[in-house]
Amino acid sequence: MPSDISAISESRSRRVVVWLVPLLWTLGLGLWGLSRQDSVWRDEAATWQVAGRSAGEIWAMLGHVDAVHGLYYLLMHCLFEVFGASTATLRLPSVLAVSATAACVALIGRRLAGFWAGLGGGLALGLLPAVQFYLQEGRPYALVAAGAGVSTLLLVSLLERGPGRRAWPRWAAYGITVLVCALLNWLSLLVLPAHAATLGWARAGRRVWLRWAAYGSGAVAGALPLILFSRGQSDQVSWIPPLGWPMLIGPGILLAIGGLGAWADRTVRPDHRALSVAAVGLPLLAVPQLGLIGLSLVQPLFQDRYVLFSMVGLALLIGAALGAAVRACVPRLPRAAGLLVPGAVGVSVLALLPVELAKRAPASRIDDVLAVAGEVAGLKRDGDAVVFVPAARRDTALVSPGAFGGLADVALAASPAASATLKGEEADPARIRAALLGQRRVLLVTDAEKVAKPPSAERDQAKAAVLREHFAVVADRQVRGRRVTVYERLG
Repeated sequence: MPSDISAISESRSRRVVVWLVPLLWTLGLGLWGLSRQDSVWRDEAATWQVAGRSAGEIWAMLGHVDAVHGLYYLLMHCLFEVFGASTATLRLPSVLAVSATAACVALIGRRLAGFWAGLGGGLALGLLPAVQFYLQEGRPYALVAAGAGVSTLLLVSLLERGPGRRAWPRWAAYGITVLVCALLNWLSLLVLPAHAATLGWARAGRRVWLRWAAYGSGAVAGALPLILFSRGQSDQVSWIPPLGWPMLIGPGILLAIGGLGAWADRTVRPDHRALSVAAVGLPLLAVPQLGLIGLSLVQPLFQDRYVLFSMVGLALLIGAALGAAVRACVPRLPRAAGLLVPGAVGVSVLALLPVELAKRAPASRIDDVLAVAGEVAGLKRDGDAVVFVPAARRDTALVSPGAFGGLADVALAASPAASATLKGEEADPARIRAALLGQRRVLLVTDAEKVAKPPSAERDQAKAAVLREHFAVVADRQVRGRRVTVYERLG
């Protein structure tokens, strides 16, 4: 009897360790360098400045732009209200979300392939380069990944338990989770065909198929109004280039790695159960990637962050490969088998150290809106004017209004909040020209020379022409992807 009790206690402790260690490990990775040297780039600046508005102003804005991120903006607004605006408040939700995702990966892996597969997959998730980038990102993609992890864990538990009368709460939780993810980013609905592939692979029964279809359809129906409405704002993604062969290299490499993990899981496992890590992980990795590629043939949409949740499948398959290696090692080197997963993780950390450091540096992003705000604060004088080219670079003033105190935004006709837009509404070119000609000193905030594009909007062309013809440059600073130039009136 004592031996039985100790075995049960050990089993319970392993069940806790298998998800708790990956959760804490990923949390530590996320907290490491969280502020990125107090830098915030343009995508995060959009979250920051919208979250700082009132709920009514956010709701009004969503009618014109960014409806697809509406739920996320409202969530961040609540967090900013409670904890204040800071880089920690901006990014901690993503850190916590990826940590929860790692725990889900570990639980799924343990259920399907044992302790070491679960532990290895959970620890591997936070080390994936794509995940490390969005682990500390003030955008909704990490939250979607967490939802995909939770919904997949629920599906696996339902398939293992089989159809029963008490299954409906889990099915309801599954449908709600998929719906919430869709409201954060409706491309996350690609998780449904991935789960359908798992059901087919696992030879699910008719009752399971019907319940999955019912609750999945409910999630799609709940998200459909947002999908249809946001399609009217498709100009927001007009900057995405058409699908090309270079874009397919990354997904191809990921699918190759995932295929190796699936092969290892299916060849080393002695029982070859239909419900395996391969049956869950490979569709979750492949289907969203291939689905987004297919959608991009109709309208360019291919951005890896839109299917970040597919990394859950890759982590599961990596964990399966590690678990298979441990099982193969046990008969020959039983003492070394327990060190294989920690050793592999340690080697991976060292091998990826340059990537880990780069992802936590300001240079990992296109620009830094806070750094250029500091330059403006040092160069401005009372009574100076300021203009932004393009107008979207006004985000630095919206995130750091104190640095722009005393400056006249002479091109602005209606503020972002008043116009229910992200960047505000500017006056017509003639008025902008007249306003600039009435200034003695003007600060121009724009992109750094390496990333700047020639002004395309008529208003921006008018700003550039007046400054070029009637002003002289007296100071010029470039910092972290942004540029501020001080002009003084000729004569």
